Amino acid sequence: MQEIIRLLKSFTYAAKGILHCIKSERNLRIHLTFLTYMFSILLSTDWFLLSRTDYAVLAVVSALVISAEIINTAVENAVNLASREHTEYGRIAKDAAAGAVLVAAVFAIITGLIIMLQPEAFKAMFAYFTAEPLMFILLLISLIPAFLFIFWGNPFKGKKK
Repeated sequence: MQEIIRLLKSFTYAAKGILHCIKSERNLRIHLTFLTYMFSILLSTDWFLLSRTDYAVLAVVSALVISAEIINTAVENAVNLASREHTEYGRIAKDAAAGAVLVAAVFAIITGLIIMLQPEAFKAMFAYFTAEPLMFILLLISLIPAFLFIFWGNPFKGKKK
């Protein structure tokens, strides 16, 4: 029983770490917002012809980007904890971690383009929004909370409990 409790606690700690990153890291919120729009469109429409393998590849590269961003946050915080001074080694560690996120994101974009570069899908999307201007307006309106989530992030940041 004790092992199960420790296992459940480990999941709780992991969830706390993820939530901390979402609250504190704007770039992670950008990635999550793009992923939400991408998967919402892919799963709610039939514009793109994707196989199960295509979805799996998109999920894996998406998880890679999110994981890299979380690891980057861990590295930055570990470097800050190790020394309050700006050191060359600290800069290299932080830059390398940020570079890993950039590499993951660029290759995720390339992978997404390879899979989703389907001219007929974009024609269908354009035709849909042309025929349903209200849906296009709703899509534009949905960008407001998306931008607030990205740039405002955690409204409680900086407030003491």
